[in-house]
Amino acid sequence: MTTTPDIQLRPGEQPLPAAGSWRVGPPDSHASFAARLAGRRVRGQLPLTGRVQIAEPIEASTARLTAETRAVRTGSRVLDRLLAGPGFLDARAYPEISFQSDLLVRVPAGWRAVGRLQVKNAEHELACQLGVQLGDSRPGRTPRLVIACTCAIDSAWVTSQRIPALGRRIAMTCSFHLDPDM
Repeated sequence: MTTTPDIQLRPGEQPLPAAGSWRVGPPDSHASFAARLAGRRVRGQLPLTGRVQIAEPIEASTARLTAETRAVRTGSRVLDRLLAGPGFLDARAYPEISFQSDLLVRVPAGWRAVGRLQVKNAEHELACQLGVQLGDSRPGRTPRLVIACTCAIDSAWVTSQRIPALGRRIAMTCSFHLDPDM
């Protein structure tokens, strides 16, 4: 096993952050989504912020990630306004979407985070598959960890409107960088 002050590296395994407080590095961290609307794939992103507390044992670790709903970006200003508007995310009334983990579990295929996703003041249980990699290392600094997270949510969590052409499943992928909280 190789250990830097903040990361443990075991041969053949994903890197593991050391116990302590970590922050989500904003410029490179985002939640991406893909949904089917009228047979066409719609993709977009929201920037992520948050904090992760790594505990010993690792299963007692917690994370809280937050995305600003008004910052949704699809590449189309019209679609961005529609998604941030009252028919979908309703960014004025609900400025954030958040995920609070309750449990981190190591499974043969990697890691799973189990917790609650809060969208429009409603909580939904959610399990996410996690992948952990070493990110770019900067000279003289501890390498960053890059966490990739995948899950699927129900489109009814995002809109109360019945939209026949909108698929029920929204694929979510989050990518965020962890930096030691100094």
